Amino acid sequence: KGRDFHLRILLPEDFQMKNARVECSWTLKKILHGYRDILKQRLHSCPDLVSFMVELKTVLEIALKNKQDLHIPRPPEYYSCLVRDLETLGWNKVAYVDTGLATVKLKAEDSCGRQHLITLKLNAKYPTEPPDCLVDFPVQFALSWMPQNSLMDIYNQFLAALESLKEFWDALDEIDGKTWVLEPENPTRSATTRRIAIGNNVSVTVEVDPRHPNMLPECYFLGADHVVTPLRNKLNNNMHSWNPEISLLQNLKDLLEIEFPSRGMLEKSDFAKDCGICYAYRLDGSAPDQVCDDPRCGQPFHQACLYEWLQGLPTSRQSFNTIFGECPYCNK
Repeated sequence: KGRDFHLRILLPEDFQMKNARVECSWTLKKILHGYRDILKQRLHSCPDLVSFMVELKTVLEIALKNKQDLHIPRPPEYYSCLVRDLETLGWNKVAYVDTGLATVKLKAEDSCGRQHLITLKLNAKYPTEPPDCLVDFPVQFALSWMPQNSLMDIYNQFLAALESLKEFWDALDEIDGKTWVLEPENPTRSATTRRIAIGNNVSVTVEVDPRHPNMLPECYFLGADHVVTPLRNKLNNNMHSWNPEISLLQNLKDLLEIEFPSRGMLEKSDFAKDCGICYAYRLDGSAPDQVCDDPRCGQPFHQACLYEWLQGLPTSRQSFNTIFGECPYCNK
């Protein structure tokens, strides 16, 4: 783990390893606490000093792995510089600091009032080396850093990045607020896809480009063919009328010539049915995404459930990676 430890091994007059004494610093003693008997036994059994040192290194590495929260001392300048940077930035912008002053979380609000966090993992060479920055963004947060920079510079770059993603989050917030989003259930700020309910067992998955959120997104329709095909045709025929000046949701409504079910009008159970095989809605986090093509049936299934069911039927046939068989509900 790149750490240095000092120790002294005192041998008795007969130079026998088994009677040797090991003296070390209090940090090393603290780490090896609980491994005392193992080290005693190694001293007794090792033929020479070199082999004992190899054994000690192995024990030490295991001990360090089991003590993840071990506090690594940093130079005093690190702490004085970090505290000075935090005071300049303002403690009201700090959401969390760990006890070792190695992890700092900063909070910020964008121009639309959305709350965001940036987690900074600082190494002992800060500010000569930049911290690792963890953010909930759909794109990479590229930090530009010079040794004379401070937390204020990171914070300002973070704010600028938030504003550059404003239109993307505006578009997805409108979808989340005005439609029934089937997946993901609790979208993170980095999620670029939404599966939106259109009707009974019919939905569209949109993949929004974070850099160009007002452009036509990738659209994938899920549902029975007799319902999905007309929607796909409308999208293709009306694609030319996409208007980047109006919202993504309004564009989708205009192109598909539909109104999406809203949270105010309908319950989720009105259009999201459970799988006809396992009788659950969620299976390993995914909703039913295969639908019987018969207009009188339209029963949805999870792909995994349907595949397993059809594989077990003697009447099913498989062509390359597609399996054909009867619907478990209507036998069509």
